[in-house]
Amino acid sequence: MFKKLIKSSEAHGTELSRTFADAELICREGDSSAEMFVIRRGSVRVFKASARGELELAVLTKGDFFGEMSVLEGLPRDASAQAIGEAEVLVMTAGALLVRLRRDPTFAFELLRRLSGRVRSLNARLVLAAGNGSDSQRPGFGQALLYQSEAKPGGSTARGD
Repeated sequence: MFKKLIKSSEAHGTELSRTFADAELICREGDSSAEMFVIRRGSVRVFKASARGELELAVLTKGDFFGEMSVLEGLPRDASAQAIGEAEVLVMTAGALLVRLRRDPTFAFELLRRLSGRVRSLNARLVLAAGNGSDSQRPGFGQALLYQSEAKPGGSTARGD
């Protein structure tokens, strides 16, 4: 899905590859920045600070993306992201994202499909957390991932290469 690099000479934005060491912060909750990230290699932990410590939102792997909220809304980061082991990410500015969307409408569809899946997962967890399931079925938000890579039939995750 997220394969081709856009050279800065081809766009008003840029895409570049960056490698992060184990436990290195990729972005920090509350920071103002306008890049999103696509994981090319390794894993990334996405988390929020809470009164009880850290709340893990997701562990993402190759082909997954994060940071899109800051690019799309122009607001400070809503969560932090940290490399698990060495991780290589594609860093995309808003301009590069626009160029990619114009050149490849299937990219836009895949982005929307994955965002929709995240909303659906969050809605289901919210219903359970609100008490519409039995206590034994209710996830503890302190332990549960709020969104994950989408599972393909057969148990593997949906990842673009």
